[in-house]
Amino acid sequence: MGCSSCSSGKDGQPKGCKNNGTCGTDGCNKLTVFDWLSNMSLPGGVAPFHCVEVRFKNGRKSFFKNTENLSLSIGDIVATEASPGHDVGIISLTGELVRIQMKKKKVDVDSEDVKKVYRKASQKDIDIWQKARDREKGIQVRSREIAIRLKLQMKISDIEFQGDGSKCTFYYTAEERVDFRQLIKEFAQEFSTRIEMRQIGFRQEAARLGGIGSCGRELCCSTWLTDFRSVNTSAARYQQLSLNPQKLAGQCGKLKCCLNYELDAYIDALKEFPKTEVKLQTEKGTAVCQKIDIFKGYLWYAYEGEWMNWHKISADHANEIIEANKKNEKVLGLEEFASELLEDTKADFENVVGQDSLTRFDQPKRSKRRRNKNRNRNKKKVAVEQNSKSNPPKPKETASNKNNKSSNKKKNNQRNRKRKPQQRKNNDKS
Repeated sequence: MGCSSCSSGKDGQPKGCKNNGTCGTDGCNKLTVFDWLSNMSLPGGVAPFHCVEVRFKNGRKSFFKNTENLSLSIGDIVATEASPGHDVGIISLTGELVRIQMKKKKVDVDSEDVKKVYRKASQKDIDIWQKARDREKGIQVRSREIAIRLKLQMKISDIEFQGDGSKCTFYYTAEERVDFRQLIKEFAQEFSTRIEMRQIGFRQEAARLGGIGSCGRELCCSTWLTDFRSVNTSAARYQQLSLNPQKLAGQCGKLKCCLNYELDAYIDALKEFPKTEVKLQTEKGTAVCQKIDIFKGYLWYAYEGEWMNWHKISADHANEIIEANKKNEKVLGLEEFASELLEDTKADFENVVGQDSLTRFDQPKRSKRRRNKNRNRNKKKVAVEQNSKSNPPKPKETASNKNNKSSNKKKNNQRNRKRKPQQRKNNDKS
């Protein structure tokens, strides 16, 4: 039941996480706490704290007394007191940090809510616990079918068996009050165990089920967030976020818990800004705030009637104008302060990668001119081949062929000379 990379003890029981529960593997990534006092020894005369923190299914934690003075460490499987019977869980924290956690959560050591640790779980306890855990998925499906048949407006989100298998707790969410008396009777007959119904909120349901948030990481409520503070839409307004419920809502359907993380920083930064409702009185007219940039410390104002022309000024200049207006003084215009914030629109780009190009491993692309040249060359080659096939090349002239041609020319010339005088005589006679 511990993480696979941790050392194991006797009888296959995990001895404890080598990384104090921060190894990130199965069983160590669910609401774990780093024991930063593990390497420190207590001063002389101080007795070790006798309470431990035990983690159950889906991050449920409770404090228990170690009355038997057992040598417990993080990752040990123990059998704890329950009503009735006993439960089985894993030690998540020991030592002085447990004292700090109990003080933070206002849990009294001597209260009845803090029960006892019976013993380290034996192999028989672990086998019974595993068999009960294997039944949970099938019982959850069957319980939903029964709730739908009874037409109850509720959603059974999770089921948890007690370590000894004597009790089954059903966690459900509902917007209205539900009468589940008949449901409990059918559950007891169907599953033959003691039934307990426990209603939880939508945030607690998301924490138990887990998931991936819009940031790409595992949900905060299922990993480290233990207390759920109320989140209002004013947190989004302070951070200049659009009031879009699809973007601001988490998987639980409520506003995201992370809206409160940076809220204090935004509130501190806004203390230096003037209130956006305050109008600036100038000789050119009254200016109204249109937009602010908290990170850069700028505000954009527009004159009444000239809403298309915005003037950017700093928060210090806006405060100066407001102080002057309180003294019944007016400045000439916002252009004087806006001219000091004119920025150069030229963008200087630098090769942050160095001399290497991001596309150095890509195949070079051929230009269109080269492609056209290659196509023309191929066309010419094809045309030449076709002409050579239709008009075969003439045989080469040898020396004997040349002599024969020259002799034939001489004979033809002599014949023509003999024919010319005869043609003349014929012409005279005529």
